[in-house]
Amino acid sequence: MRYLHSMIRVLDLDKALDFFINKLGLIETRRHEHKDGRFTLVFLAAKKGAPEIELTYNWDETTPYPTGRFFGHLAFEVDDIYKTCEDLSKKGVVINRPPRDGWMAFVKSPDEISIELLQKGDPLPLKEPWKSAPNIGEW
Repeated sequence: MRYLHSMIRVLDLDKALDFFINKLGLIETRRHEHKDGRFTLVFLAAKKGAPEIELTYNWDETTPYPTGRFFGHLAFEVDDIYKTCEDLSKKGVVINRPPRDGWMAFVKSPDEISIELLQKGDPLPLKEPWKSAPNIGEW
């Protein structure tokens, strides 16, 4: 068995792509326009050949999709949790669960999908301002 992708529905494809590509650093691996069904599928990955996220954009949808923790989250391993969170914060991304432990953080996409960021290898030594940073909203 091989993991292929996770699918999430997005209300605004441009906002979703800005978040996942320009802020999180994923790449678009492929795209399929389905004119008869009036939807677009965009596949994203950390690198070619890696597991993918499938963004499903239904052209006529105007109401936000229901959110909840039932979906869970997407998880990405990062080389430096502090630098990653600092870079995301500078790009306007809220760090909902800061990496107080030097190992784990959570952010959310524009469609309220929880994204878990995990430090590669062992946790980093505790460091301010993250060590004292409070949670913001739900994650």
